[in-house]
Amino acid sequence: MSARDGGAAGLNCSVAYATRERQYLWALELPAGATIADALAAARRAAERATVVIDPGLWEAAPVGVYGELRARSARCEEGDRIELYRPLRADPRASRRERVQRERRAGRSR
Repeated sequence: MSARDGGAAGLNCSVAYATRERQYLWALELPAGATIADALAAARRAAERATVVIDPGLWEAAPVGVYGELRARSARCEEGDRIELYRPLRADPRASRRERVQRERRAGRSR
């Protein structure tokens, strides 16, 4: 029996977190029925053992997803999931693009 069909076997997942400088990836074996919150707790313990310092607020409240799709922390993990912990953006990409286009237009008109 596999973890997918409710067997007692564990399931393998990974938790990823990236900064501008580096990506962290923790491979985990979780019990069947584990949630994303369980995976984050296990990754946090692994990070602390490796002395990786991540803002505690991110572990507790940052948005999370699986392969780029937002998920609730209460969602169940599936075999092979890559759970991603998202850090806040420094600026809204759409607003940054609008500002850049406006600057370029102003620069083009003044020539």
